[in-house]
Amino acid sequence: MPVPRVRRWKPLALTAAVLAGITVPATATATTSPAPAPAVTAVGAYDDTYYKDALGKTGPALKSALHTIISKQTKLSYSQVWDALKTTDQDPANSANVILLYTGTSRSKSSSGGDQGDWNREHVWAKSHGDFGTTTGPGTDIHHLRPEDVTVNSIRGNKDFDNGGGTVSGAPGNLTDGDSFEPRDAVKGDVARMILYMAVRYEGADGFPDLEPNDRVDNGSAPAIGRLSVLKQWSDEDPPDAFEKNRNQVIFDKFQHNRNPFIDHPEWVEEVW
Repeated sequence: MPVPRVRRWKPLALTAAVLAGITVPATATATTSPAPAPAVTAVGAYDDTYYKDALGKTGPALKSALHTIISKQTKLSYSQVWDALKTTDQDPANSANVILLYTGTSRSKSSSGGDQGDWNREHVWAKSHGDFGTTTGPGTDIHHLRPEDVTVNSIRGNKDFDNGGGTVSGAPGNLTDGDSFEPRDAVKGDVARMILYMAVRYEGADGFPDLEPNDRVDNGSAPAIGRLSVLKQWSDEDPPDAFEKNRNQVIFDKFQHNRNPFIDHPEWVEEVW
């Protein structure tokens, strides 16, 4: 399949209304961008400690060094993920709510579940891509698990990421077609860096599949996800913001005690791929 031409894009403002097809609790409000998150520790401090064995490396050597570094982590159970996401994705403007990844809306932490109007746990690296399910490991790694509206999560399903498609009902700015999903502009880079984190963290050890990005869609159950060329451009055009950086810090400080290196060093995306 020929690789489609990647288009340039500009950030789109979210509409405040929630479209038909999704019931949102009265506590939910729309937001284009979360309020500034608390300041996090300067990344430079981690270069002398956490990342010291990766500095100066490129290509496969850098990927290998980062894998060794970030594989040292505390693993969560799938049930523990519920409470973790209530902290990692807390709305900076309302501590009773979480920010949903694709819709960008703020929804009550208590509205977690599986019914219409609830939010649930979205696997950004779809768990069927490698058949790792929800067992402790890649299926419970909160670096790629995010809160999302139940219906929108179902629409994304296990589709690969690419540009194009029709508008997702209830999630303005997101597009989808038969084999791919395009998130809203404000989180395109977030999605890319989560996917690339997973590809470095899970290299076939510990009984887990070797996850790798490729430049195709419709990957099915293979331990692969695409489209790499598009993900790289998304990461470049949507650099880490305060919310994403704070989330990385919270995961490191309170839960898994490992970091997403592509949030700390976005330039490493091009160095590895």
